[in-house]
Amino acid sequence: MKTILFDLDGTLLPMHQETFLKTYMGKLVAEMGPYGYEPKKLMQTIMLGIEAMVKNDGSQTNETAFWDTFTSVYGKESKNDLPKFEAFYQNTFPTVKSVCGFDPMANEVIKDAKARGYRVVLATNPMFPDMATDERIRWAGLDRSDFELVTTYENCTTSKPNPAYYLDVAKRVGADPKDCLMVGNDVGEDMIPAESVGMQVFLLTKYMINKDSIDVSRYPRGNFVDLLSFIL
Repeated sequence: MKTILFDLDGTLLPMHQETFLKTYMGKLVAEMGPYGYEPKKLMQTIMLGIEAMVKNDGSQTNETAFWDTFTSVYGKESKNDLPKFEAFYQNTFPTVKSVCGFDPMANEVIKDAKARGYRVVLATNPMFPDMATDERIRWAGLDRSDFELVTTYENCTTSKPNPAYYLDVAKRVGADPKDCLMVGNDVGEDMIPAESVGMQVFLLTKYMINKDSIDVSRYPRGNFVDLLSFIL
């Protein structure tokens, strides 16, 4: 084991995903309303964009997949509103931090892993732009420079739970999947696809997501203290 991939939301950054998404999306549609974006339609369009990123086959970036979908609904001229969305991420998105937690052990785990010679990657689902990803990294008490690679919608062409996402991350940092450990809280998006390409896995259970009620007893699992013991 030479390289450790960490998920962000619910892993390094404590959160209940449903609460986070409800707050985040609520603030986004409210801010864009005055610009002519009816909330229900905007929400539906964003969900279509997310679906396009999930289905992305590697032929384009997730950013392109999202905006191609968005402009197919609102017209190509809607891309001119990109600065308005960027303003949201700069000015309003930081307030979503209030529904997230903080665990100082996240920083300790990253520092300890690097001190032990592990290469460290932030393998967060690449559906957010750079600025939103950097913001969430800061909420976790970390910095982008802590990671050899951070996956975002600008620099990725696949998404979780596609196993190709994990193969791409390994390839980009020059790692053999068999020498990688994926640490995450989502059984369906982190454990199963990462394991399917030969990676080792560790399940953080405090904010575990297990939509299909899969038996997790076979996975190494626990909290950050258990993780540190696992990687010793």
